[in-house]
Amino acid sequence: MPSMTLPLIMEERPLLPTRPSPHERDGRQPSEPTGRPHPGQRVGTEVLRRVVDAEIGPRGVGAIYQNVDGAFEVLAAVRDPEQATGLLRRRAGWALIVKDVLQPGSEPFAIGSVWTTSDHLVREAPAAVGGQCSKCGGWFEGWSGGVCDACKQGPRA
Repeated sequence: MPSMTLPLIMEERPLLPTRPSPHERDGRQPSEPTGRPHPGQRVGTEVLRRVVDAEIGPRGVGAIYQNVDGAFEVLAAVRDPEQATGLLRRRAGWALIVKDVLQPGSEPFAIGSVWTTSDHLVREAPAAVGGQCSKCGGWFEGWSGGVCDACKQGPRA
């Protein structure tokens, strides 16, 4: 019977290679970045603009849409995250200011709900003859859009 206090002498054998677990990668397989980016990575403004456009859908200024909550006319689209957050009183990247067209005398209010398959466009937004500032929401005739000069200059003293 071998001693229980003395270390057991084993033969020197080469270690077998270890295989990665099925969910791990060992670096041999190239991996393409898929899915959403890591929160620490910066996302390009063009990508964010496309996401906002998809969430707003066809609800341009002047459009009327209907869903289970009623029928609404879009009065303004606010794409500045700080202003949208203030309007909705929660963190938001955009907001729409709408008016209920089924309620006479209704007041405009801000919404932040995304366009879904349950929303139906009643009237398309008129063809743009101008552009809306993505920061302040102001409409300017004959302008292609973006950020207006007043918003680029910042607050006036």
